[in-house]
Amino acid sequence: MLKAETLVAQLKSLGITHAVGLSDTSLARVFSLCQEDPEIKVVPVCREGEAFAIAAGLCVGGKTPVVMVQNTGFLESGDAIRGTLVNMKLPVLILISYRGYQSLLNGTGVTNAPGKNSWIDSAATFLEPTLGAWGLPYVTVESDGELNRIAEARELAVQRSGPAAVLVIGSCG
Repeated sequence: MLKAETLVAQLKSLGITHAVGLSDTSLARVFSLCQEDPEIKVVPVCREGEAFAIAAGLCVGGKTPVVMVQNTGFLESGDAIRGTLVNMKLPVLILISYRGYQSLLNGTGVTNAPGKNSWIDSAATFLEPTLGAWGLPYVTVESDGELNRIAEARELAVQRSGPAAVLVIGSCG
């Protein structure tokens, strides 16, 4: 399991100054901890696409933001990502909560009850192919033992002068 406290500590170690986004169930505790931390300013948004424009402005202004959204909000934000982070070549880290990941396991989905058909969350099926189509590199993080991947994604964003994503699997408790 990935603990919200260790994730926030990792963000702070990377010099993150602002957490921009829209809280969802999986990242709610991370947002709360960032709001309580004097080193990270939280900038809430109404729509996920706004987060990328705000992060771009912060980055241009010399700050180091992280964008935090659910995969559905990420998918909704394609033009904002293209028009800001990609076109402006800004090294912004994006934390994406991977809604529906469990339904992808073994490619069979999650059976809701014996004898019932399996259901796979389409938000999950679109996420990784979309990242690939848009040319955005990403890593997955599911437990505290994988926190180094967040630093790898941040370094990749800096090296390529563009966004890189961290797919957060499960809730951060």
